Amino acid sequence: MKKLVIGILAHVDAGKTTLSESILYRSGLLRKPGRVDNGDAFLDTYALEKARGITIFSKQANFKWKSMEVSLLDTPGHVDFSAEMERSLQVLDAAVLVISGADGVQGHTQTLWQLLKRYGIPVFLFINKMDQPGTDKEAIQKELKDRLDEGCVDFSGEMDEAFYEQAAMCDEAALEQFLEEDRLEEEQLIQLIRERKLFPCFYGSALKLTGVDEFLDGLDRYTVQPVYPQEFGAKIFKIVRDDQGNRLTYMKITGGSLKVKSMLTNAGAEDKLRPGQEVWEEKVNQIRIYSGDKYELINEAQAGTVCAVTGLGHTRPGEGLGVEQASAAPLLEPVLTYQVKLPEGCEVPVILPRLRQLEEEEPALHIVWDERLQEIQAQVMGEVQIEILKSLIQDRFGVAVEFGAGHIVYKETIADRVEGVGHFEPLRHYAEVHLLLEPAERGSGLQFASDCSEDILDRNWQRLVLTHLEEKEHRGVLTGAPITDMKITLLTGRSHLKHTEGGDFRQATYRAVRQGLMQAHSILLEPWYAFRLEVPEKLVGRAMTDIEKMNGSFNAPFTEGDMAVLTGVCPVVTMRDYQKEVIAYTKGYGRLFCSLKGYEPCHNALEVMEQSGYDPERDTENPTGSVFCAHGAGFVVPWDKVTDYMHLECRRFDDLLPGQEGADGSDGVFGTDSPGGERSGDGNGNAEGNPGGIKRADAGKKGNAAAGEWIDVEEIDEILSRTFHANKRNKELPRKDGWNRFGHKTAVPSRETVYTGSRKDGAPREKYLLVDGYNIIFAWEELKSLAEANIDGARGRLQDILCNYQGMVHSQVIVVFDAYRVQGHTTEVLDYHNIHVVYTREAETADQYIEKFTHENGKKYDITVATSDGLEQIIIRGQGCRLLSARDLQEDIELAAARLRGEYLEQQKTEKSYLLDSMSEEVRRQISACQQMETIQEDE
Repeated sequence: MKKLVIGILAHVDAGKTTLSESILYRSGLLRKPGRVDNGDAFLDTYALEKARGITIFSKQANFKWKSMEVSLLDTPGHVDFSAEMERSLQVLDAAVLVISGADGVQGHTQTLWQLLKRYGIPVFLFINKMDQPGTDKEAIQKELKDRLDEGCVDFSGEMDEAFYEQAAMCDEAALEQFLEEDRLEEEQLIQLIRERKLFPCFYGSALKLTGVDEFLDGLDRYTVQPVYPQEFGAKIFKIVRDDQGNRLTYMKITGGSLKVKSMLTNAGAEDKLRPGQEVWEEKVNQIRIYSGDKYELINEAQAGTVCAVTGLGHTRPGEGLGVEQASAAPLLEPVLTYQVKLPEGCEVPVILPRLRQLEEEEPALHIVWDERLQEIQAQVMGEVQIEILKSLIQDRFGVAVEFGAGHIVYKETIADRVEGVGHFEPLRHYAEVHLLLEPAERGSGLQFASDCSEDILDRNWQRLVLTHLEEKEHRGVLTGAPITDMKITLLTGRSHLKHTEGGDFRQATYRAVRQGLMQAHSILLEPWYAFRLEVPEKLVGRAMTDIEKMNGSFNAPFTEGDMAVLTGVCPVVTMRDYQKEVIAYTKGYGRLFCSLKGYEPCHNALEVMEQSGYDPERDTENPTGSVFCAHGAGFVVPWDKVTDYMHLECRRFDDLLPGQEGADGSDGVFGTDSPGGERSGDGNGNAEGNPGGIKRADAGKKGNAAAGEWIDVEEIDEILSRTFHANKRNKELPRKDGWNRFGHKTAVPSRETVYTGSRKDGAPREKYLLVDGYNIIFAWEELKSLAEANIDGARGRLQDILCNYQGMVHSQVIVVFDAYRVQGHTTEVLDYHNIHVVYTREAETADQYIEKFTHENGKKYDITVATSDGLEQIIIRGQGCRLLSARDLQEDIELAAARLRGEYLEQQKTEKSYLLDSMSEEVRRQISACQQMETIQEDE
């Protein structure tokens, strides 16, 4: 007999629990089916479930039908308990999706469909309540194909040629077989279902037991038992406590078997343990097989069994044991946070550990003690879950808590990559950590890795750093919200043989994260809904106006019958209470379906930041600075000065991410496209209304070439003195390691001493002028106007100007243009009259080409670079080269031209031309002799 684990899922009120009762009754487990409205459903065992008539916690029941033995998992249907449902998906062999024939495909139904797709679970559909008036089988079947998948095929009718044709349309190989034989084999149908290409649909009424037997026959006929390995494996999906307070770990055995008194551990292959995960080893006391609220004790559980185990105190949902891997992070998560108000006389230290027990059973609950506000906070999915929590806390702990007003759960991420550094060195302590913070794909969460050699930092210290990265919910610097969608990599670190302790690396790691966030361009994220709004056609204008007011966006409306349908996305905060408004202005005809799309840039980030009043430098729980030691005592260094004191060299990560380089050379990372399609920010770091990225510190920000702005030499020298020349320390100051030495002061080289125009042997160096072409074009008004009409004309005009300029200054002139977006392009060097023109290769910007040229030739030639890119100026200055801003280059060209004209005119005024000067000496003697003869004759 094949052993299967099948879950039953549905939107609330679709009749899911009723179908479960009917299945258990028809299989012989129940003498009569229970009723939700009577409060006697076999699987709704909790008083709260009976009182409310909804499923709150997932339950297990075991039944047999013909050739299959099934562990049926009944999951909650209400959206507030979606996290409980999603955890059950991790252990299913197949799923039953129940849809109300009267209501059709709901918004939450589509969310469930996407989850089943994500977990790769074969799906059988049962369309319930087909006995109700107004249900249309053909219309529902069309809706299933349109809104779920074309592979939804009716299996409740005759298996004739039309049926096989419908089934064959979902696969090319199946279609070829159908065209040859006019039918499909049963094994091929099973394979298509298992590959999620075919989704059998059955119609009936669970309440009247119509179609239930046919549905069970279909499950038996078209399902197969998975093949399990011989080695032990188990997937944990739920943690609860029984009436006696025993901790129960629900798991599915996915390999080998599990016996009572076996020792279990999460230790295995090192790549299986997540960074920061605690290793435990515990004994199994009991193995229980639950069915409803009753259970049976067994001595051994074989592969494919769903059981509850006692004796394990450190397990967590999603964890894998043996050969089983851990599950990915849940897709559904709470988006609202509420203050937990305690009754008078109830102390926080007493109730907080008890609430942690609930968090262990429901990880998405996320109980937090906010030290700054001195309050307990809980993250929940909605108001229904709040009512359930209040009752649960009262029943289990005897405490009548209340919940304050709900607030949106915001998150933060970054738009560029930075190196965060942290140092912790009070007396007799030492640790230093360097981390690379990089943005990751939206919805990917946090990822941690190490890129540090064990020759630099021992493996045990590296694992400890990764542990500290994962053990804490790190806060952003805009509103103090949790960070997400980021990869954090350990670059390097340092310990002390004698003074380093584990807690030292915790402090250094936390401070490195915060210091990196303070440098980065941060983005405030908020949850967004994907919605479907159905209203009467005459009210579609009102609906579109409402969505625009809510800062949402929508696709072109379309009609279904006499209803207009709008689909799109909208911030959760603005659409939370819109359902009531829809019912009011449509007089009950309108319907709004919302599902959580995920986190996207906040539509009113500045407003949220102002309301939060968060100051990252005053957050004592999350310090941004580091601690160093001098004169036998520790002292705190602010985050923006930390790099001056670091003992390890910082790497440079100034290369741009894809899409950051604007045509004008500006930093385009600030403007982020919102889900609504509107551009937020002006592309130059100015947050106008909807900032995509907000930077706490502006140090290192690139200049705007279009405005001709640039960093002056004094400011660049100051930056260089704190970065490139940081190792040339003032020895009169205390050393970072606490020693105090005095000696010759090493001054930061001045402009005159750094930039010399001759080689070491005294010979003059050849002069080069490198021009960032597009940067200059968009900085000069004449060329910028020309570029708006014809970019080729602007390039040509710039080249002509530089040709004339080269003739006046007599240096080698190289003008560099970006061609990095041209696929397959190689570096192209052309001669244009007396100057050189360079078009960069694919993926190489003009900035990068100029940096490379100055780095390789800075000591060989006397190089001047013309650019108004502030970051580029810093880099060029660090290579020992001269700088010209776009404005200065233009002035130099005008001055050189004016000087040349002045010299010519002056020469015309002062110099005289004589006829004899152009004659030979002999001719001049002859003329002179003739003049003398004429003079003698006149005297005579």
